[in-house]
Amino acid sequence: MDSKGSETIPGPRTEDHLPHSAQAAVKIVIVGGFGVGKTTMVGSVSEIRPLTTEETMTQAGIGVDDDYGSESKTATTVAMDFGRISITDELVLYLFGTPGQERFWFLWNGLFEGALGAVVLVDTRRLEVSFDVMGRLEERGVPFVVAVNAFPDAPRHPVEELRTALDLAPEIPIVECDARRRVSSKDVLMTLMRFLHSLAVSGALV
Repeated sequence: MDSKGSETIPGPRTEDHLPHSAQAAVKIVIVGGFGVGKTTMVGSVSEIRPLTTEETMTQAGIGVDDDYGSESKTATTVAMDFGRISITDELVLYLFGTPGQERFWFLWNGLFEGALGAVVLVDTRRLEVSFDVMGRLEERGVPFVVAVNAFPDAPRHPVEELRTALDLAPEIPIVECDARRRVSSKDVLMTLMRFLHSLAVSGALV
């Protein structure tokens, strides 16, 4: 998804140092297949200038990488994206966006290490690329929510149809979002934090 339409934060981004009021920092990973909007989401919501590891896509990737959308996508993440957002004066989230191409999935285990939760970005035109992503999170025991990135030409489906298609448990939240918009991306993160809180209260989060 093109990030040119991102809703920008008024004024300059904050400095890299943490606010003095911060008392807790949480690691969150943003995962999904190739081209679903992970870099866009990190960039739109981060209160600091995000770190990206995007490289120009080349002919060498043909036949190796998922080339969906390659006619408009010219760069791809090869290691990770990194950003930060303060949810409250006391709580700060560190955001790690994973590379989408399968040949870079060996990096995921390191990025998942220490993560409290995850956002799985989904493109309804390619739901099948989400299965391996969610399977890896389940194997690692990382709780997650699913965010359906609203691409203009993507089909819309009722939430319960998506839940069935993705074989999701009834308690896992599914939300629609526009990863280009800061408010929408922040709403996704708030959904994840509420879900993690409910797991902690029920004793399911250890």
